[in-house]
Amino acid sequence: MATNEIGLKVKDSKVLSAKLNKLLANYEIYYQNLRNFHWNVSGPNFFELHAKFEELYNAANEAIDETAERILTLGERPLSSFAEYIEEAAIKEAKNVADPKSMVENVRDNLNTLLSLERETLEIASSQGDEGTVTLMSDYITSKEKVVWMLSAYLK
Repeated sequence: MATNEIGLKVKDSKVLSAKLNKLLANYEIYYQNLRNFHWNVSGPNFFELHAKFEELYNAANEAIDETAERILTLGERPLSSFAEYIEEAAIKEAKNVADPKSMVENVRDNLNTLLSLERETLEIASSQGDEGTVTLMSDYITSKEKVVWMLSAYLK
């Protein structure tokens, strides 16, 4: 059976890369939603939410780069156009969301979508013996679970 440059089965890496591309597409829409909220938040919680959205979009930007690079490491091509992202993503663009509470709910829901995809990706990577992707997904899951908990506490 053919292997890629890092010794994983090409057939398995294609399956995993497709899942990673789905994750990448969702990250891109999530990232843009965060930029939207960062720019457009207003009200009494402006300062804390403005800063939190920036923190989250910076983390998302890093995850986008790492995910795309992982796809390349597996020998495949990462999606790279907004048309591809919109077509692949379960997360939808947040248009005309003006209420800060709705923004936070949207972010929490987007994170839960990403978590679900990361858990699925982790399971596939684990079954293929792909420790690099397993580690990446484990790190993402751990950090996101904490943010979801914090945003949920904020919303109470």
